Amino acid sequence: MEYVHDYLIIGGGMAADAAAKAIAEVERGANIGIVGDETSPPYQRPPLSKALWKGDKSPADIDLATAKTGASFHLGRCIVSLDRAAHVARDEQGDTYRYRRLLLATGATPRALGFDGGERLIDFRTLADYEALRRYAKPGAHIAVIGGGFIGSELAASLCGIGCKVTMLFPGKSIGAGRYPDGLCSYLDAYYREHGVELRAGTKVTGGRAVDSGVELELSEGGTLRVDAVVAGIGVTPDTALAEQAGLTVDNGIVVDAQLRSSDADIWAAGDVANFHSVALDRRMRVEHEDAAIGMGRHAGRAMAGVAGDYVSQPFFYSDLFDLGYEAVGLLDTRLQVVEDWREPNREGVIYYLDGGRVRGVLLWNVWDQVDAARALLAEPGPFDAASLRGRLPAAG
Repeated sequence: MEYVHDYLIIGGGMAADAAAKAIAEVERGANIGIVGDETSPPYQRPPLSKALWKGDKSPADIDLATAKTGASFHLGRCIVSLDRAAHVARDEQGDTYRYRRLLLATGATPRALGFDGGERLIDFRTLADYEALRRYAKPGAHIAVIGGGFIGSELAASLCGIGCKVTMLFPGKSIGAGRYPDGLCSYLDAYYREHGVELRAGTKVTGGRAVDSGVELELSEGGTLRVDAVVAGIGVTPDTALAEQAGLTVDNGIVVDAQLRSSDADIWAAGDVANFHSVALDRRMRVEHEDAAIGMGRHAGRAMAGVAGDYVSQPFFYSDLFDLGYEAVGLLDTRLQVVEDWREPNREGVIYYLDGGRVRGVLLWNVWDQVDAARALLAEPGPFDAASLRGRLPAAG
């Protein structure tokens, strides 16, 4: 079967939703098609590791209502080839999709552990992954969380919150190593242990196998760990296979210009898969967070519909860790100069990340309503140092 759309969006995530809504705003009644390999229409991703576990939301609550745009959905389909000259995409079932303008919002694929742990080993990314983990994450169940980064730390807190026994395993020396200063990392490690999480820092999972009613993991330190289920949050890889097949410029994602257009004038990219130039940080980068997916999707959608403009937004993300929380802008990288400004050590304060006198990142640790002020600070040329930054945020309202 052949489908024809003026605007075709490949990928069914939050960037796709934002793009479809932006196109529909600019061009009422636009002929939009969305092709995605998931069977669910676009939904909010952050609740998968946070709000759904707390009972604040149900899976029905996270639907983004993309259908209101009038877009046609082609779900449970995977585009396997793209003919740029003919403006035709083809899926794994042989159906074709003609387009005038195309958005690649293919997202990213979770890194796999490299062994078969059966259905109780879950590489966490999608609503289906959440539902699979939920089947085994019952009060008293022993769940191994592999990874000490963004997703791993959120999942460990959420699973503990519903009464699971949680063991975190990660190769680094602490939770958030390389992102937070050492003192905060040590505090977080102790905080997680106080909440019942067993931490195995400096430990790699070297193998594993499915066993009766569980998974047995092989550990780098020797020995094994037997658990009821395993969830992995060890990072993602941008899904560039289709872009590569089509001959687009790819370098740690699909390379896009200031308007998020790829090396093909009729193809844009947005979200996790897009490699863009950050004006504020003066570097090319990818951002794997909700704010970027929404902002880039909206910008690309408007550009596809003829509303030009440069994408200049700065990376923003947030997290909840038990009763701790933060918002952050820019780069959190302890290889930069780190300036800590605590109101209460490790409980409330602001951490700045500097490079050459410029602020490149701001971590607002239990400090709220300061994201716009932090973004403004990143835009300032400086120079800044520790003395000039202490007390800078929170800014007066």
